[in-house]
Amino acid sequence: MILLQVNQLSKSFGADPILTNIKLEIQTRDRIALVGRNGAGKSTLLKIIAGQLSYESGEIVKPKGVDIGYLAQNTGLESDSSIWDEMLTVFEDLQKQEKLLRKLEKQMSDPAIFNDTREYERILKEYDHLQVSFKENGGYQYESDIRSVLHGLNFHSFDYSTKISSLSGGQKTRLALAKLLLTKPDILILDEPTNHLDIDTLSWLEGYLQGYDGAILIVSHDRYFLDKVVNQVYEISRLHISKYTGNYSAYLDQKAANYEREMKQYEKQQEEIAKLQDFIQRNLARASTTKRAQSRRKQLDRIQVMDRPLGDEKSASFGFDIERQSGNDVLKIDSLAVGYNGEKVSENLSFRITRGDSIALVGPNGIGKSTLLKTLIDQLSPIAGEIHFGSNVTIGYYDQEQTQLSSNKRVLNELWDEYPLKNEKDIRTVLGNFLFSGDDVLKTVSTLSGGEKARLVLAKLMMKKANFLILDEPTNHLDLDSKEVLENSLIDYPGTILFVSHDRYFINRIATKVIELEPQKANEFLGDYDYYIEKKLEIEEIKALEAATKISTAPKAEQQEKTSYQQDKEAKKLERQRKRRLEEIEELIEKLEATIETNEQLLCEPEVFQDHERVLAITRDNDQAKEELENLLEEWSELAE
Repeated sequence: MILLQVNQLSKSFGADPILTNIKLEIQTRDRIALVGRNGAGKSTLLKIIAGQLSYESGEIVKPKGVDIGYLAQNTGLESDSSIWDEMLTVFEDLQKQEKLLRKLEKQMSDPAIFNDTREYERILKEYDHLQVSFKENGGYQYESDIRSVLHGLNFHSFDYSTKISSLSGGQKTRLALAKLLLTKPDILILDEPTNHLDIDTLSWLEGYLQGYDGAILIVSHDRYFLDKVVNQVYEISRLHISKYTGNYSAYLDQKAANYEREMKQYEKQQEEIAKLQDFIQRNLARASTTKRAQSRRKQLDRIQVMDRPLGDEKSASFGFDIERQSGNDVLKIDSLAVGYNGEKVSENLSFRITRGDSIALVGPNGIGKSTLLKTLIDQLSPIAGEIHFGSNVTIGYYDQEQTQLSSNKRVLNELWDEYPLKNEKDIRTVLGNFLFSGDDVLKTVSTLSGGEKARLVLAKLMMKKANFLILDEPTNHLDLDSKEVLENSLIDYPGTILFVSHDRYFINRIATKVIELEPQKANEFLGDYDYYIEKKLEIEEIKALEAATKISTAPKAEQQEKTSYQQDKEAKKLERQRKRRLEEIEELIEKLEATIETNEQLLCEPEVFQDHERVLAITRDNDQAKEELENLLEEWSELAE
């Protein structure tokens, strides 16, 4: 079923066109990514579809009854309510239905109404209709749905009575996403939903969106996320839009193949035109070949000349180099504790970095990743432990908050003031490589977009030529093309890298090691992000195995004696147990729902209604059944994740 169509839509800001002749179609269960450079018009198109922006021409066709849910970039949930009360507002209709059901039950137990056969039948009919609607719309599980979404979006450790007004900006953004997911609109529109999410929460969101019943339209710079979620890609480039089938990686392959095919067709046609022109030029003046030349000229006039394929838009072009090489030992951390104002966030951190390493620092939000980086560059003092840098180590630091920039300076001076011995031409050349050309270099830093500021910080970092790069979320604010340029430059970088990133695609391309921070230690994994996840799953399976078989913690030598065959066998056994338990729970849920329905029908029968003790007993049984149903639904949600 077609949920929405955009036909020949155009939008301008003043005299500047942003979108031209845009065509887009959304059908049930579509998973669509909208990609393009920063400033291409992606967010503008989302706002137009969501009804928040006007447009000059074209049309948007949407069947009556199709509802759209839209979450803008970095939109925080503003409310004076508690977390739980705010989530409950999504289900106000169900709560009203629930109150009405209780009211009807009370009316049916009234002797005066029971003796009025016509009124009793009317109430009974209304009750049956309302009960069916209540059940079909999730009346018996909406509280479980709220807990499941809040847990997935990393609010499991929160007191749900906490006032939303007391939360941070990032937490409010996650709550806005939670509330939107609970509304379950027919078309879910998300603009950069992965901002403020740690890797575990991103993984949960991927799974949730994969199973979402409606259609999804997403703008995101997280390529790993797009590969997992979407099945179509629309690219906005040079005001126009193009459609590709498949996930983000498939889009890249198709785009490259299309360009190569179009370029071959163009070159073949140009070769044919050149041959015709050469023949005409050589033979037109000769009497014996004039007719043939004129025939070729007509043939040439009939050719529909192809435009040269444009290919990609201009990209940034830069690379990182070093002034001099460091020693083999770059950094050694021993029993380090980091935090703020004497309050520890992480402690007992010990690891070593050697020349050439490219290390990703991972862990949940709030575990101290950025705190550790700031401690290494002396912005924060260590609470305990030791930090030792090797010989000739020079540090270049990328701050995700971009505090190194002076808001009142011009772009040109931001770079030139730090390197006054360079001439203006050289500074402009460097800035040009980062897509600051012409009058762009005279802009004030405060007027730049997030992506432009990120490129300016990278320009300053490149000029420093440090041999040890410490990067805190370097891909934030960068569009997909700039991320790829950054990745390629870091892959070719001859120094050492320690970085924090939630971009799993970026980690996979850059990291040679992964260090996972926990409150009490740091765990080291050789390899990229996918290898780290694989090893984490192995560790979790072993822990689950030990818990299930009640194995006490044995010496490592004994644990290592377990063969991989036995571990695999036990892991499969646990998976079978999980599936069996899911089946058992589903059967129990079905029985409990049938029991609740039967009991509620019994309460409507005259012989039951007249027996007040029996009414009380059935009501008590029903309440107990509903409580058991709630617990089973919660257990099912946890096992099914």
